Amino acid sequence: MSNTKIFKMSFASVYPYYIQKAEKKGRTKAEVDEIIFWLTGYDESTFKKHLDSNTDFENFFAHAPQINPNVSKITGVVCGVRVENIEDKLMQQIRYLDKLVDELAKGKAMEKILRK
Repeated sequence: MSNTKIFKMSFASVYPYYIQKAEKKGRTKAEVDEIIFWLTGYDESTFKKHLDSNTDFENFFAHAPQINPNVSKITGVVCGVRVENIEDKLMQQIRYLDKLVDELAKGKAMEKILRK
C-alpha cells in the first residue's frame, strides 16, 4: 500500500477538518493548535508559515522542531490500525495527530491528551 498520496497532501488542506471535528464536539481551534504544538514543537508563527506555504505532511513533520518525547505514550486505534504498531515513521506521526484530535473530539481532558 502506497502512502505517498497523504504524504504529499498539504497540511493546510486537512487542518480545517481537524478543527471542524473538534468544534462539532464543543472543543476549540485553540485546543487543536495546542495539540499540534505539543506534538511537533512548532510555535504559532512557524506553524502559520507552514499553513501559508501549503507545506505537505512529509515536510511538515520533517521540519518539526521536536516531536514530543512522550509520543510513545499515545496508544490506541485509528482507522482500524494500532498507532503504536505503525512501522512507517511519518505515517505513525500523522496517525498520532489523528488520534489526539479524536481524543479531543471525544471529550478527553487536555491534560490526558497531552500525556501529562
